[in-house]
Amino acid sequence: MSKTILIVDDSASIRQVVAITLKGAGYQVIEAVDGKDGLSKLDGTKVHLIVSDVNMPNMGGIDMVKAIKQMPNYKFTPIIMLTTEASDDMKQQGKAVGAKAWMVKPFKPEQMLQAVQMLT
Repeated sequence: MSKTILIVDDSASIRQVVAITLKGAGYQVIEAVDGKDGLSKLDGTKVHLIVSDVNMPNMGGIDMVKAIKQMPNYKFTPIIMLTTEASDDMKQQGKAVGAKAWMVKPFKPEQMLQAVQMLT
């Protein structure tokens, strides 16, 4: 059975690249445009992994991860932060709220798949 991955990014082009990469490897993909939208997609559907941007309108990735960790069905779901933020400070914030991996854009599809395979 294929695994489901939620992609949360306000950039349609990034969502598309990530979706193509993951679908090509046999994953099901759900897309969301920001943190609020991402949380609304977590409606009981089984999600095996979340890939999220950090800087987004309405609700950023760090706040979304904090909220997800409060949700009984999703608190153990691994989360990869995919962002242009490369500072150690931001990485620490991501780790502190429970993100499992940090990938800096632009990313290589192989890197993405490797991280996803390790975490799902």
